[in-house]
Amino acid sequence: MGKISRQHSSLSSSSSMNYFTRITRSPLLLLIISLTCFSLLFYIFSPSSPTKHISLHTLNSNQPYLNPNVHYSFVQSLELFLKRNKPHVSDDTVRDPENEDQQQQRVRRLDDLVWRTETSRLVDDERSLLANSPVRVYVYDMPAKFTYDMLWLFHNTYKETSNLTSNGSPVHRLIEQHSVDYWLWADLIAPESERLLKSVVRVHRQEEADLFYVPFFTTISFFLLEKQQCKALYREALKWVTDQPAWKRSEGRDHIFPIHHPWSFKSVRKFVKNAIWLLPDMDSTGNWYKPGQVSLEKDLILPYVPNLDLCDANCLSESASRRTTLLYFRGRLKRNAGGKIRSKLGTELGNADDVIIEEGSAGEAGKIAAQAGMRKSVFCLSPAGDTPSSARLFDAIVSGCIPVIVSDELELPFEGILDYRKIALFVSSSDAVQPGWLLAYLRRIKPNQIREMQDNLAKYARHFLYSHPAQPLGPEDLVWRMMAGKLINIKLHTRRSQRVVKESRSICMCDCKRPNVTYPLDP
Repeated sequence: MGKISRQHSSLSSSSSMNYFTRITRSPLLLLIISLTCFSLLFYIFSPSSPTKHISLHTLNSNQPYLNPNVHYSFVQSLELFLKRNKPHVSDDTVRDPENEDQQQQRVRRLDDLVWRTETSRLVDDERSLLANSPVRVYVYDMPAKFTYDMLWLFHNTYKETSNLTSNGSPVHRLIEQHSVDYWLWADLIAPESERLLKSVVRVHRQEEADLFYVPFFTTISFFLLEKQQCKALYREALKWVTDQPAWKRSEGRDHIFPIHHPWSFKSVRKFVKNAIWLLPDMDSTGNWYKPGQVSLEKDLILPYVPNLDLCDANCLSESASRRTTLLYFRGRLKRNAGGKIRSKLGTELGNADDVIIEEGSAGEAGKIAAQAGMRKSVFCLSPAGDTPSSARLFDAIVSGCIPVIVSDELELPFEGILDYRKIALFVSSSDAVQPGWLLAYLRRIKPNQIREMQDNLAKYARHFLYSHPAQPLGPEDLVWRMMAGKLINIKLHTRRSQRVVKESRSICMCDCKRPNVTYPLDP
């Protein structure tokens, strides 16, 4: 029996060797088997689901499921931008000093060209008036000292510097938070073949423009130049812009100024109060903006650039069981103005078992701690700071942590498009500081409502991720969708100012006079 088995084994082995020999002699079969094995290994060792979060501050090459041509990091995008772009000037920008007669002649010539262009659209292109045509934007080619030199200044100093503001915030991190001026400009001046947005188009003739974009980096200059040097540059930029015929024609009403940090451009703001300001919020207390300088009709609120990485729908699903903290806050508890509410909330909430209220900074260690804390929490407290808004709100949104907003004066970005009640809770300051009120309110919220708001956070996150190229329905896109709604009023006030006899009567003002108030909730 054993002899028969050995003989069978020998025959089997010989047969196998002959079969293998036949395979190895067939290159086609060998190639097929190799490809099959390679595919199997790739399937086994590749991740079965996307990475848990999208990093906004690391190289996109480390995120294989992201489009490698889209950059969400300001530092990375700026690096590539400066390699690809160089300063240049156009022919229809006024650069040399002119006398009063020459200036007025230019203004009249431009006004006549604008009238001809708009009449042509009105009479000959009726369909364009009925359609949702893109906003036409003329981008000023300002001297490099206002644009490229500022970007190079940031680029050449952000690695070495450890400069802090008076309240301890890293200067370069603050510039990144307020870098809306870069993201908008980089998209507007990109080659048209590379742009994705349909809501805005760059025009190269001033008479064709609905709006004029002023690409002056007010935040970088404020933080990285000496005080007097900064003020001098502000004055130069002001004179450069206000010398332009388009500015004189409309008195600046159709000009867009990125003034996203509340300290930036402060010394000359009063001279550009008619222009459209891109702001982080509208503090009505007078601490940051003088009465009459800002309004919802004229200006536009833009979100801060988030500090933290995106927690997408998959991340939200995977982190659901780890969100054991009811309410989370990390930041500075002692603030001025409306931010005094923070210390009161810290005293009221600090001793609860499922609440984390901790002092923290905005440095790299603070970012890591905040990201970990927000991803373990259901709700994230977003109180007022020195200003009604803070980057913390947008960090909570991209982290999938439901914001609990305690900031009675807060105005929000793109609120004509987005309904924040679907992703955040709004609590009045008077309610929030009542003993036990806030935690009792949060604990009464049903699990299905929490899940619905978390799902909405995953959907809304895309509206707060600046990128290059700018993505449809990203913040850059929503800027121009909101601007489109302002155009009729801008033209109305421009034309009215051209015909009304000076000082004959007060200029019509349609500012948002009624203050924004978060009312106490019914018990």
